[in-house]
Amino acid sequence: MSAVVYGQREVRRARYAVAAVFAVHGAVTGSFATRVPWIQDHAGVSAGQLGLALAFPALGASVAMPLAGGISHRFGARTALRGLMALWTLALVLPSLAPDLLTLCLALFTYGATAGMADVAMNALGVEVENRIGRSIMSGLHGMWSVGALVGSAAGTLAAHLGADARLHHLLAAAVLTLLGLTACAWVLDLQPAEDEEPPPRFALPPRSALLIGAVGFCAVFAEGASLDWSAVYLEDHLETSAGLAAACTTGFTLTMAVARIAGDKVVDRFGSVRTVRVSGVLAALGGLLVVAAGHPAAAMAGFALMGLGIAVVVPLCFAAAGRSGPNPSQAIAGVATITYTSGLVAPSAIGGLAQATSLVVSFGLVTFLACGLAVFAGVLRGSDHDRPKVGRPDAAVPGPRP
Repeated sequence: MSAVVYGQREVRRARYAVAAVFAVHGAVTGSFATRVPWIQDHAGVSAGQLGLALAFPALGASVAMPLAGGISHRFGARTALRGLMALWTLALVLPSLAPDLLTLCLALFTYGATAGMADVAMNALGVEVENRIGRSIMSGLHGMWSVGALVGSAAGTLAAHLGADARLHHLLAAAVLTLLGLTACAWVLDLQPAEDEEPPPRFALPPRSALLIGAVGFCAVFAEGASLDWSAVYLEDHLETSAGLAAACTTGFTLTMAVARIAGDKVVDRFGSVRTVRVSGVLAALGGLLVVAAGHPAAAMAGFALMGLGIAVVVPLCFAAAGRSGPNPSQAIAGVATITYTSGLVAPSAIGGLAQATSLVVSFGLVTFLACGLAVFAGVLRGSDHDRPKVGRPDAAVPGPRP
């Protein structure tokens, strides 16, 4: 991208704009997730068919994410993000319109493809703003995504409680979120490719550095997906709690992650990415051990909360490290995002299959083992601290893009 110089005021404004984009992106996900039962009934699919259909968003994202770098190169970062966000918010309408399994799979593939491309574009701009500010902001940006998801889920829960048609709900939500997204995109950094800059390949394997960083993200997202999808089942089936208390455990896990992400940037600035992830891995592993050994619901809930606290900042730091790992940030971020999306797709079924063959306790033993990997392999994120401008430097707010 061309070396456009922005003043501190413009960079601060761009930071808030990107944060708003992250929140809008999360709100789309939350709006969809709460209406899945309605969509299942409308499409007339069984639980097994729904499980198949819900694999298509991750598939679509994995296929489309490598395209985001080329789109940003051709149209510029701001225009690309504006278009991709509009496609993503409008894609919210598609699943609720599907009348059968085939159209539902196609709708969810499109939904996932637009989600993945917008995800790469907004993370690349987030890393660029972080470079120019000179301190960590990626954890907070992902925290805003979690806040947006909670808001979208709350609105969807209310719509479901009122018995609203999901087609109308999603149409209204898409209209509002598209307007909010386009407004926020007007204030992000307007980066353009340099005249002599080679366009990125349409499809390319991620660099080795991105694969190593993605492996760390894989461990974190595996623990996140397992906890989100199976924590309530663990409490209700293994510890024989009420459905309400089991659901509260999942909500507590989600809130813990959101709060930790919003507060995580100060920790990263003080201790650096590597030490933060190492300590995070220890906390997540301790949480997993508490879950595995729990004989009482309170102990298991504390374990899941500790696990959420431990993994909360890992994925944002992986994206930040990927954005500084080579000459093509979008390609590296797309590689890491593809690996983490794959982990989110694999985790729920892997936990279920292992639980069926053994037990849920053994399944969360695997989660605990992977959490230990965060502490062991945190060193692959080392470059993200060395390349960051020091806070307080006179020019920390306005350097051009990294070469």
